Amino acid sequence: MTDKNDKNAGSADEPGPVKWKTDPDKHDYPAAANYLSLIASPADAQNLADKLKQAEIEYFKAKDILRASRLHLLAMDNPHVRIDLVKVATGVALSPVLLVRGNIKAGLPAQIADGYHRVCASYHVSENTDIPARVIDL
Repeated sequence: MTDKNDKNAGSADEPGPVKWKTDPDKHDYPAAANYLSLIASPADAQNLADKLKQAEIEYFKAKDILRASRLHLLAMDNPHVRIDLVKVATGVALSPVLLVRGNIKAGLPAQIADGYHRVCASYHVSENTDIPARVIDL
């Protein structure tokens, strides 16, 4: 594996710097709504997904997204993480992630509405990867 601090490292077998698209893929929004419908009503989930479409891109470190969401880092051999690592290694740009901001006062973690595997793949390349995200408040 590459040195996590070396953003220029990479080979056919080891991921190089993560490239990002400027906008999320269209299918990311229905995926976000589907996930959010597990923790909110379907109508609220769709409303949040619609708000994500309008949000500006912001940048967050991979390590901070994982910490704020209280999710565990998935292993490199997770099939979906592996797919994203192959994309990184071959220079394919990843889609920005979709986030719902947590609430520290209420003890609510941030929600990765779409892009958990991309966050984990990016972390494996470098925990300091700046990840573009559309983020909204609940």
